[in-house]
Amino acid sequence: MKIVCRYFSGTGNTRRACEALLGELEKSGHTTSIGAIGKNAPSEVEPCDCLLIGYPVHGFNTPSPVLKFLKSLPKTEHLPCYLLRTSGEPLKFNDASGITPKRILKKKGYDVMGEFHYVLPYNIIFRHSDGMAARMKLGMELRLPDDAQKIAHMQRFRVKCGPLSRFVSLACRIEHTAMPLIGRHFKTTETCVGCGKCAAVCPQGNIRMTDGKPKFGKSCAGCMGCVFSCPQDAIHPALFESWKVNGAYTFDAPPATDGEVCRYCNKAYLRYFHDGESMKR
Repeated sequence: MKIVCRYFSGTGNTRRACEALLGELEKSGHTTSIGAIGKNAPSEVEPCDCLLIGYPVHGFNTPSPVLKFLKSLPKTEHLPCYLLRTSGEPLKFNDASGITPKRILKKKGYDVMGEFHYVLPYNIIFRHSDGMAARMKLGMELRLPDDAQKIAHMQRFRVKCGPLSRFVSLACRIEHTAMPLIGRHFKTTETCVGCGKCAAVCPQGNIRMTDGKPKFGKSCAGCMGCVFSCPQDAIHPALFESWKVNGAYTFDAPPATDGEVCRYCNKAYLRYFHDGESMKR
């Protein structure tokens, strides 16, 4: 079976999750292909037996570039499709992010079989400890074999989404309109060295280098790739300055113990970790 994956990722978490899941499928002899979603990425999808769409949850919603990509897909008849989402916390509100993608895909003739959810460290709001990042990575890895088998056997499963989750997601959808406006006001501080890494990582091609300094355009999707990846921590993300996270996680620290799990959403994190650890064979 051939599985094609298309993903949107600003800081690498979603790409990492998609690559890991495809790696598990390849162990079973399946053929895979992966490509990015973004302003300068190709919109075509090669013929396949199954399509996997990966995206990070933005404000309990799917990022607008992913929705635009899905709307550009050609119509088909009952092509199996799975959604893969990543988020910084394991709240049920994140499940509502799949509502709009599923509706778009259904109209196009795709058969959405199920949705996978992996918790990986925040790139906005606050920085997780290295131990938390390591345990999140472990939580994903423990789920991968079972999730790969679901795809291999074309297993259908449903993710339930309650009315409160739908309401919260709908209220937060203002981000799709707000981020292009907010993103235009991103600035650099005097520590910027003009390396151009922010422009290189932006999946929207929203940053151009002018006179050795980045200029921010009108296509920001709020992925925070520029802020997260800046080697000088030189980007001031307008309204999100107090929430910005800078610098890649290492993932190689000893995983956080239950007692070291952050107090924020503590019970939800512990439930997510314990559920994954129960899958250990």
